[in-house]
Parts: sequence; C-alpha cells; structure tokens
Amino acid sequence: MKTDNKVVWAADPAHSEISFKVKHMMISTVTGYFENFTATVESDGENFNNADIRVDIDVPSIRTKSEDRDTHLKSEDFFHADAFPKMTFRSTSFDGEKLTGELNIRGRSKEIHLDVVSNGIAVDPYGQTKAGFEITGEIHRKEFGLMWDVVTEAGSIVVSDKVKLAIEVQFIRQND
Repeated sequence: MKTDNKVVWAADPAHSEISFKVKHMMISTVTGYFENFTATVESDGENFNNADIRVDIDVPSIRTKSEDRDTHLKSEDFFHADAFPKMTFRSTSFDGEKLTGELNIRGRSKEIHLDVVSNGIAVDPYGQTKAGFEITGEIHRKEFGLMWDVVTEAGSIVVSDKVKLAIEVQFIRQND
C-alpha cells in the first residue's frame, strides 16, 4: 500500500549485475550476464515490502565469454533478439524475502518467484542513499520459448532447460 512517503530508487549500473548459469552437456556450467539493463523501485520510504519493482533488460547485451555463443543466443534458436530486444520483469508482490512477478521473454510472460537477501541501506561518501540486494532463483527456458535442443551421440543434453539466476543490485535513492 502506497503512502505519501513514496521513494524512487534506480539501479546503479556500476554496482549491479544480472547473471545466469546453465549446464552445458550436463558436465559443466556456463555463466553469462547482461551488460545493459535498468531497474527501478518505488517504495514506501525505506520499507521495500510491497514495493513496485520494474526491470528492463537489453537482450543484445548478453555476454558469455564466447562471441559465437552470444551470437547463437541472440538468434531465433534462443532469444530472437531482433524481434524481442527486451526482457521485462514487473513485481506483483514482495515481502522482504520473497519476490514474485511477471517475467517476459520472447513475448511470453510467466509468474516467477525469487529469493531476496537485503544487505541493508547506507549513505555513501557523496551523500547518496543506497540499498543493496542479492536475488536468486531459477527458471525453465523452454517455458519462455527458448526451445533449441540438441542431444550428443552419447545421449547428453547440450543445454539444460533449468537456468539459475543470480542478481546483485545496488539501488540509489533518487529523491534525496
């Protein structure tokens, strides 16, 4: 429930990261991240419970330490970045530990649940109020239309359906 104490926070890109991990051939894990994204929070003062959280991710900014793999991930086999250049997340509830919202990838929306650890609020040497969070969870890529699937001759799946999310975010209070 919003009050007159509405506070807007924006992610500090220099101190925030959206990353993911996915099994490759079921024997190793590939880590990737998105270089470009925006995240905003509208809260009641410094109380983040039931805050309105919005995240927009630029799909073409995906990086996995392999240019060929990044190009493949942007193709129609996976994200189809030409047709769907943005992924979005819009919160529907947050109790301080559990964050629920609608994730949209490739034009498909699905409710997801994430675990949140608050690292607190602090004022930096420049007088800016900042809040830090660690957010984790997992999604199943095929539920969002990322259907590419290959099996090796030995029967191993090349890319796992399960994708683990790891998000570190530091928000800067905008109306100080």
